Amino acid sequence: MRNVDYDLKNQDINSGGSGCGASVLCSHIMKRMERKSLKKVLFVATGALMSPTSSKQGSPIPGIAHDVLLENRDQTSANGGSK
Repeated sequence: MRNVDYDLKNQDINSGGSGCGASVLCSHIMKRMERKSLKKVLFVATGALMSPTSSKQGSPIPGIAHDVLLENRDQTSANGGSK
């Protein structure tokens, strides 16, 4: 695999870090949940609703967040009793 660097002169890097949280959640955190070393995780994905026009006009930048609660449950309590 070759090492790729950003070239600020030739590449438009106009993105945020939205994939970073999902990467950590899907790799590190989910593995710990499978091992039962984490019982509950509140994952909150945040973002800014950026508009170049409203920013230049001095308008505030609204934000947005979605949350997902991930929880390890005992199988007997999740099914309402034992199988």
